[in-house]
Amino acid sequence: MIKSNFNKIAFVLIAVVVLSSCDAVQNANNTQKGAVIGTTAGAVLGGVLGNNIGNKENSVLGAVIGGVVGGVAGGVIGKQMDKQAQKIEEEIPGAEVTRIGEGIDIVFDERSGVYFDTNKSNINTKSRENLNKLVGIFKDYPDTNIIVEGHTDSSGDDGYNLELSKKRANSVTSYLISQGISATRLTTYFHGETLPKYDNATAEGRAKNRRVEFGVLANDKMIEDAKKKVD
Repeated sequence: MIKSNFNKIAFVLIAVVVLSSCDAVQNANNTQKGAVIGTTAGAVLGGVLGNNIGNKENSVLGAVIGGVVGGVAGGVIGKQMDKQAQKIEEEIPGAEVTRIGEGIDIVFDERSGVYFDTNKSNINTKSRENLNKLVGIFKDYPDTNIIVEGHTDSSGDDGYNLELSKKRANSVTSYLISQGISATRLTTYFHGETLPKYDNATAEGRAKNRRVEFGVLANDKMIEDAKKKVD
């Protein structure tokens, strides 16, 4: 099942805001209710998650949360992202697929799809197989922008890890371009060991932190098309 990366605080705040909005939407139709609740809850969710997990400059989560449209148009975009996320999960079982706001977060660690040998940044055969599946899905949904983000664990020198994450992220980006994904859709970030998702004190946590992360969010065309559908 696709994960929802919502913390408890976000749920509580959204519930409070939605309940406080009941008077405003009591006599509205379903579409109007969706617009009011979607916009309000989306703003709260964006604020909470932005302050807690998306506050790092140039990060996948920051970009996905920052791209929230909200309202009925946001709901239209969200439905398209649901379909894309489901397809990724079905075709690449090793991927950790999370729907966040109106975007998608995809994580491949060294055990689940995009593999790098120790201290290496070249993409091996197994990694290409999974990336090719991802390329096919990205081509099926051309009205999206894609972020590629490289990470390492905390072992070794900080500067070395930063450079290694840069090389690995750039390798993935270059491969996607070589397979026909437009460079204009792609943005590359790299963080070394600075944004761990797991505990670096354990071998399992370090393995999961050696990862490539993807963000998928609506481009301007998808946003405009969604707005036209609800005008």
